[in-house]
Amino acid sequence: MNTIGEAAIKSLSIVIPAFNEAGTIRAIIARVQAVSLPGKLTKEIVIVDDFSTDGTREILQEYARSGSCKVFFHDRNRGKGAALRSAIAQTTGDIVLVQDADLEYDPREYPKLLAPILEGKADVVYGSRFAGGESKRVLFFWHSVGNKFLTTLSNMFTNLNLTDMETCYKVFREEIIRKIEIEEDRFGFEPEITAKVARMRVRIYEVGISYSGRTYAEGKKINWKDGGRAIWSILKYR
Repeated sequence: MNTIGEAAIKSLSIVIPAFNEAGTIRAIIARVQAVSLPGKLTKEIVIVDDFSTDGTREILQEYARSGSCKVFFHDRNRGKGAALRSAIAQTTGDIVLVQDADLEYDPREYPKLLAPILEGKADVVYGSRFAGGESKRVLFFWHSVGNKFLTTLSNMFTNLNLTDMETCYKVFREEIIRKIEIEEDRFGFEPEITAKVARMRVRIYEVGISYSGRTYAEGKKINWKDGGRAIWSILKYR
């Protein structure tokens, strides 16, 4: 596959799926808007509200009216994968980056995530919570065991050596993500996209990122059922 350097890349699309994030949505949008990008990259923010009921929808309507972000609204709750499918379809950037609507991942790390693509070394970049020496909030032991188990199982079928398949931070060259049909509606998106990227035999890089996880009381949504679906997705898309 031909490499593509910084000079040929002019824009970055940040896609944000949102569901019941009224407490964090303004802060994450502000952080994304404030981050400085390498070179002369322009920034496009695409948000899909997945039928929030906690006031997130009303907040995002303000951004839609102001035109500072491209905002779209689902007419029913369909899941993170469905929201990402809708958001990616509306992007125009040369690179597409996935950003969660909570505050667990830091947009100030975009330059680090973009570097392998801008340097012409990578087509896809994963931000790993388990690689490198970045700061991480200490939280649930069994969550980390589950994440590592799912990553190992995924690696067995894809023959990749990822350390964090379930990470939010996934970055794609636009022509790569456009070739992938996203079928999963919920958190099965992560193993699905990983399996389909692996089959394309593109260049995948990982970079270490920081992580400020949250508790269920603070709004964390993923649960054991999503872990079961992830296992099913690994087997289905192998």
